[in-house]
Amino acid sequence: MNRSISHTCFGLALALWGSTAHAQSDDAITVITNADVFDGVHRKLRRDTDVLVQGNLIRQIGTDLPIPAGAEVIDARGTTLIPGLIDAHWHTTYAYTPASILLMNRGDMAEVAIRSMTGAEETLLRGFTTVRDAGGNPFAIKKLIDSGEYPGHRILPSGPFMSPTAGHADHYGVPVDTPRDKSYLNYWERNMMAMTSDGVDEVRLRTRDILKYGATQIKITTGGGVSSLYDPLDVSEYSVDEIEAVVEEATNYNTYVLSHVMTDVGIRTSVEAGVMCIEHGFFASEETLRLMKEKGAWLSPQPMALEDMQWDDPISAAKYEQVVDAVNGLYPLAKRVGVNLAFGTDQLLDASKAHQQSDYLVRLGQWFSPYEVLKIATSENARLLELSGPRHPYQEGPLGRIVEGAYADLILVAGNPLDNLALVGDPGKNFVLIMKDGEVFKNTLQE
Repeated sequence: MNRSISHTCFGLALALWGSTAHAQSDDAITVITNADVFDGVHRKLRRDTDVLVQGNLIRQIGTDLPIPAGAEVIDARGTTLIPGLIDAHWHTTYAYTPASILLMNRGDMAEVAIRSMTGAEETLLRGFTTVRDAGGNPFAIKKLIDSGEYPGHRILPSGPFMSPTAGHADHYGVPVDTPRDKSYLNYWERNMMAMTSDGVDEVRLRTRDILKYGATQIKITTGGGVSSLYDPLDVSEYSVDEIEAVVEEATNYNTYVLSHVMTDVGIRTSVEAGVMCIEHGFFASEETLRLMKEKGAWLSPQPMALEDMQWDDPISAAKYEQVVDAVNGLYPLAKRVGVNLAFGTDQLLDASKAHQQSDYLVRLGQWFSPYEVLKIATSENARLLELSGPRHPYQEGPLGRIVEGAYADLILVAGNPLDNLALVGDPGKNFVLIMKDGEVFKNTLQE
């Protein structure tokens, strides 16, 4: 295999890159009437409001709007209209694929793709209309969703997450599997699921490869992880020179770098080297969070609990306990400091657990008001996604807000989630309408 991605992969990248077509006709008009509207930004609801959607965008918001001829009318009386939810740390191709396939090298991309494509519809029907994919290969899935051929969420793909040898993305065995000639790529690397890269020259090359493939931002790992075997949580991954090289290449491409890291020293090193979003960050000190705030960086943790995940490997199980123990301290500290805070769920390797995406959102209510939670999961997450700049694939209007000109990604909730956050924890029951890109994917109001 050549040191750059193969011609086959390159051809696929050209076919997938930049595909953002939507299925909804530009002439189709839907008017949602009599809704109480949470716009994603302001605490106060806008009562008895009409929202006119034309094509895939919100065109008018007001009271007693005239109904155009031929428009579909949805009476939302008694419900609350909120923006579609955004998950800033989702793995489209990992969430629904068992560990036995991905971690034990017993599966193939055809199976991963099938599981992931069907899972994307389930994610959408939980009200998550957009995700920032934090590692994996969802490019073909994104293409099919954006074209309207299959239902699913919007995707801002990071492509394969990248670590050094013995890091979080190292899927090689020990001691002889790791190739000294890194022109070799293993199966999951060839299929853009994860990537090991060592040294400044190689991380530059791989970053360029991943961007060429269509990534909207770059994901690296600068500290140990739970699911990986060779990196205790306390280790640092990548040298400062390597991190700075990745950041430079991403910056040259007018986008940014996010990093998986948990330890305080690893977070500080990453941010000082130019990383703009810290994934997890559970052991961050107040001093480091203040540095992040100063630099405008983002913190993207997950409100994990011990019962959420079971690990067969005792090493992973022990690491997971360490992470869970840190959660309760991190959120109040981050709130007090005022660092940019994202919401992501990082569901992995077990389709039966993917529903925890909704549970995690409700769990944020331990530290934040319902208004604060919903703002983070809508307009704040959308603000984070805008760090992708011109690489952002959805630029017709804003995401995460209900304003004129925004994408029509909308949810009608039976009741008021700003009074009762638990409503968003049962989307099957309480989300009576789900619209994405102006197209209705669920409507149980008539029932």
